[in-house]
Amino acid sequence: MKHLKDKKKSTISAQHLLYLKKIRRNKIIVHTVRAFILIAVIGLWELCAQVGVFDPFITSSPSRVVSTIADLAAAGTLFYHIGITLMETVTGFVIAVVAGYLIAVLLWTNDAVRKIFEPYIVVLNALPKIALGPLIIIWMGTGYTAIIFMTVLVSIIVCIMNMLAGFVAVDKTKLLLMRSMGANKLTMLIKLVIPASLPAFMNTLKVAVGLAWIGSIMGEYIVSRAGLGYLIVYGGQVFKLDLVMAATFILCLLAGGMYAIVAIIERIVVKRRGGQ
Repeated sequence: MKHLKDKKKSTISAQHLLYLKKIRRNKIIVHTVRAFILIAVIGLWELCAQVGVFDPFITSSPSRVVSTIADLAAAGTLFYHIGITLMETVTGFVIAVVAGYLIAVLLWTNDAVRKIFEPYIVVLNALPKIALGPLIIIWMGTGYTAIIFMTVLVSIIVCIMNMLAGFVAVDKTKLLLMRSMGANKLTMLIKLVIPASLPAFMNTLKVAVGLAWIGSIMGEYIVSRAGLGYLIVYGGQVFKLDLVMAATFILCLLAGGMYAIVAIIERIVVKRRGGQ
């Protein structure tokens, strides 16, 4: 009997190892195909620019983008512009996530307040934020504060809506059970709602990363005299499209890096929750 149990365990272990190998193999295939597509697109872009299929003056080329980035670094302005945009984006991102989370908590704890303000939140989410550009300049001036405010404005409504949806989606049976045991709103929030809505919070962070970059670049389009958004606007005005493409490429790297950090945090949180 013991021999049969050991044999069953070994069979299950072998199947599990096979499953893990399959997952690793699929991951390798996915990453390989991604890298191949990226290299192929860059190579085709460079080839078309070199043989004259595309006009490099209009479309630039990977070699010209790399050369422009090297020139900016040599001039000592590359990291200055990156630092400005990164500071504005991260600051706006943190403010939007924290404020959005707290507002969502307030709306969840008071049904009357939620019903009153929900229509306004939906309308504000649909409002094109760029339309508020002139007002933001008048209210905030033309400095970093205006750009950070634009970043928060673009991100915060989605943060509120996503987190509120996560709170509302918590199992109502469990909430009723806690209420029947005498738990108040604060206890239910801390013990049940916040832990249960953690996946919604991680998804909100992922969405807010992209929106924060959109907001900061949008703000730099309007008022900035420094930053990657400023380089894009300036490059377009003087027809230095190599500069436009170089700044856009750097933005892609920074946004991807920030998203990767959030994804790493999510994996750590999931592992810790799974180990509990």
